[in-house]
Amino acid sequence: MKNLILILFAIFILVHCSNDFEIVDDLSKTNYKLVDQNNAPQVFPELAKGKITVIGYIFTNCPDICPLTTNNMRLIQERLKKEKIDNVQFVSISFDPLQDKPETLKKFAEIRNLDLSNWIFLTGEKPVIDSLMSRVKILAVKSDSTVFKDGRKIYYYVHTDRIQLMDQENRILKNYKGSSINIDEIIKDIKKIK
Repeated sequence: MKNLILILFAIFILVHCSNDFEIVDDLSKTNYKLVDQNNAPQVFPELAKGKITVIGYIFTNCPDICPLTTNNMRLIQERLKKEKIDNVQFVSISFDPLQDKPETLKKFAEIRNLDLSNWIFLTGEKPVIDSLMSRVKILAVKSDSTVFKDGRKIYYYVHTDRIQLMDQENRILKNYKGSSINIDEIIKDIKKIK
């Protein structure tokens, strides 16, 4: 009996201490029909099933947080390649689908010379994007706007500054501040769930 208790205790420790994460949100039973930067249909989060996923939330007119978040994701991607850690998908989702059409997202990635071999940019119909943002608790509120000499008007958002880490089962395990993420921390977290 004593041995049985020790075995059960060991199993409990192995199962519950295998990673240090509580599930923030389980997206495994949700599907959002979106399009990528090439205007190809994509289903999120299904497209990342079986992969660890680093997700950033952006809009391309953003003057500060989104470029920092995108650059931090690039640094994470480069570090993972350097350490030969594969099977990690990067996803940037625009919460401004009215401005961020596929070609806009493609240009955004090209200007920054991003490696799209394991990085996808997503947008979609506004109701679908709004539903997804609500689900993952990303708040984006329109604020100031700018009118250019040619009459073109752009607006900005006050928004949640976030990168999320999702496991191979499409469960969000951790939130990070996207514009100032600790690269060492997320790399360590990725290694824990690898």
